[in-house]
Amino acid sequence: MSDTSHPDDEPGPVTSDQLRLIGTPFRRVDGRAKVTGQTRFADDLSFPRMVHMKLVRSTVPHARIISIDTSKASAMAGVVGFLTGDSMPDPFGILPVSQDEHALCIDKVRFVGDPVVAVAALTEDQAHEAALAVEIEYQPLETIATVEEAIATPEPRIHEYGDEGNLHKKLSMEFGDVDAGFEEADQIFEDVMYYEGNTHLPMEQHATVALTEETDRITVYSSTQTPHYLHRSLAKVLAIPAARIRVIACPNGGGFGGKSDPFNHEICAAKMALTLGRPVKICLTREEVFYCHRGRHPVLMKIRTGVKKDGTLTAQHLQTALDGGAYGSYGVASTYYTGALQTVTYDLPKYRFESIRAFTNKAPCGPKRGHGTPQPRFAFEVHLDKIAHQLGIDPADLRMQQLVKPDSVTSNWLKVGSMGLGQCIEAVVEGSGWRERHGKMPDGRGLGLACGSYLSGAGLPIYWNHMPQSGVQLQLDRSGGVALFCGETEIGQGSDSVIAAITAEILGIDLKDIRLCVADTDLTPVDLGSYSSRVTLMAGNAAIEAAERARTLVARGAAKKLDVPARELVFADGRVFHGENPDHGLSFQEAVIEAESRFGTLGTTGSYTPPRSPGRYRGAGVGPSPAYSYSAAVVEAEVDRETGIYRIEQVWMAHDVGQCINPALVMGQIEGSVYMGLGEAMMEEQVYRRLPKKRSGALVHKHPSMLEYKSPTFAEMPPVTSYIIEDPDPNGPFGAKEVGQGPLLPMMPAVANAIFDAVGVRIDQIPIAPHMVRQAIEAQEKGKPGRFGPKSFPDIEFGVPLKVPTPQEGGDGKAINIEDAGVRDGTGTMTERKDAVKGKN
Repeated sequence: MSDTSHPDDEPGPVTSDQLRLIGTPFRRVDGRAKVTGQTRFADDLSFPRMVHMKLVRSTVPHARIISIDTSKASAMAGVVGFLTGDSMPDPFGILPVSQDEHALCIDKVRFVGDPVVAVAALTEDQAHEAALAVEIEYQPLETIATVEEAIATPEPRIHEYGDEGNLHKKLSMEFGDVDAGFEEADQIFEDVMYYEGNTHLPMEQHATVALTEETDRITVYSSTQTPHYLHRSLAKVLAIPAARIRVIACPNGGGFGGKSDPFNHEICAAKMALTLGRPVKICLTREEVFYCHRGRHPVLMKIRTGVKKDGTLTAQHLQTALDGGAYGSYGVASTYYTGALQTVTYDLPKYRFESIRAFTNKAPCGPKRGHGTPQPRFAFEVHLDKIAHQLGIDPADLRMQQLVKPDSVTSNWLKVGSMGLGQCIEAVVEGSGWRERHGKMPDGRGLGLACGSYLSGAGLPIYWNHMPQSGVQLQLDRSGGVALFCGETEIGQGSDSVIAAITAEILGIDLKDIRLCVADTDLTPVDLGSYSSRVTLMAGNAAIEAAERARTLVARGAAKKLDVPARELVFADGRVFHGENPDHGLSFQEAVIEAESRFGTLGTTGSYTPPRSPGRYRGAGVGPSPAYSYSAAVVEAEVDRETGIYRIEQVWMAHDVGQCINPALVMGQIEGSVYMGLGEAMMEEQVYRRLPKKRSGALVHKHPSMLEYKSPTFAEMPPVTSYIIEDPDPNGPFGAKEVGQGPLLPMMPAVANAIFDAVGVRIDQIPIAPHMVRQAIEAQEKGKPGRFGPKSFPDIEFGVPLKVPTPQEGGDGKAINIEDAGVRDGTGTMTERKDAVKGKN
């Protein structure tokens, strides 16, 4: 008989300030399996009677579908089934506002690579051959290739929704009196800059296996970053109750945001499995991964900043124009993100932000590492470097003198907690010898400095609700083991190791005694996914809550056996013992047995919901975070004046991670960000070329494979000196903040600034190719401005801005004359959207 006393009758122990595992380097919990090949990725899975599926993709960029003929393909050996769009008529999409995709195109195609037909066969080769035999007749429509063409061509519309013609999103907002801010300035600086799109290039290609259980249940194994949102899309498109759908996110061989949308092939595999009653597998080719894309938006930017003689910023006006490709994806959020985080590094007392996102007939863009923030950060940091040189102020000093204060609210109502950017700047300045070398090196050698900031998880869920954004369940076993259930997804960033270490720290047990069950929608509590660097903070806090509840249960059981107060017990080294008499104790296993004998089967839960942002205006839901991380980088470059060819000789990168959970993982993430940032700065670009036939000609990838799409090799990777800056944030688990995306942001502007220091020319676009450097040098030699980059920003009528008084002006976080509550686009604040749903707005 279990003890009738309640577990909450007496207080349990509190977490000790003396950490034993947190902050020390330890082996990843999935490390051995990965290096020995035991980890099973989605493409490693195989089931009896499994068939293979291929997608027939559009060969034209914009056209109506006239007819589909599968007769030749159906007569081929091994072919067992076909799907077309009419079998899945309901649209889907990651955001509530952008439900604009179909599993297979129904009436028209919108880019080269849009899937039209699914073919299943006994072997992958047979499915491939059958896909080639499917005949599709198209009626071409006018192709829209650029933002400028989208603005100038309201018809034909790529989609029947959006803010205006072929403009998906159009926004304008102002925080404080920006015109007055410019009047306060002694000088106004203005730049136009461009950031080309690029893609994720994960080592693992997308793969999915779907199989039925009985006749009305479906299980989907997939290389996804967001099993919860894939689960939602499957329920919607397949019209099956959500409880009968199981999604298991396999370990990802790289994601970087590219696997955070629900995809056509995942839904088609599930539908085909239900249709055939047998397992269905699809693994995309590398070319198809380029078609999936969802990578970095190409963004044209115009930035205008008012500055006083001493370098103090008085106001900024930022305009951005995003090429979104053919579908919405995360595009509404991406549009806001190109302006939201400008204010969390340096004090911008007055700020105006205007932006458009255009639909074009290209592969759809979405979130890539740093989602929407690398582009404006590049513009801002190069812009600041120009301001510093014009005013005769050291670029490091210019930044240091106006850092955002910790525990403050920015002009656009983002709450900043801990803020270690100053320490980051100091670390890289000292490590690189900046004071002694910047501006003083021989011609052709230079140093560039830049900074950045990023989220530790987004403050609001994609679909607004009051429920937690992450949850953890623990099951304590009388053998002494602990089973940890969490919906988080391991995509290579080490999230499994983080939540296991947090749990082990609190319970005082070895990592090997924790068994993980993650990313399974049938077995684990909901976690919204691995994106926006949210897992460490959100799943970590949920794990702390579950582990502390478990420790309290075990402590009360052990306390009765040891005849000491539960609050005086210590959990460490696999034991539970009295704090003042360590020899008086039990093994963790014995303590669990005592607790189970007293309370019955032991299990606890923990969950996490972020604190609410102070912003109450439409659009305030994009940008808030429980904690912001900070990074600073110095890059040393060597540039050959004769050719424009340059090399990056060394990188110094400092990152404010709050509290380091595992230094080995943190260092790996910093160096991975440096590598990816160098790729974007120097060579990576997802560009297109238009085949003949003018505006109806095929718009195709210029680099649809890894032979043409260039990324850095070992030869391009320089030595990296990393600095882990710890400025604990009270909102993070043990004070931890993100590290997966932040260190990427300073790399691109630091490279551009280093080239300027080396040869005195400005390259105002990314990637920076040698011919750009050479052309800027040639202009310089002719007495013209030594610059390469865009010359103008499109003439766009953004409309009357949404005006929001700043906190310094005594505002309350609400806009003046809010037109609506933002229910349709999912960007209104919690209260606004809830009230709107209830009919109050």
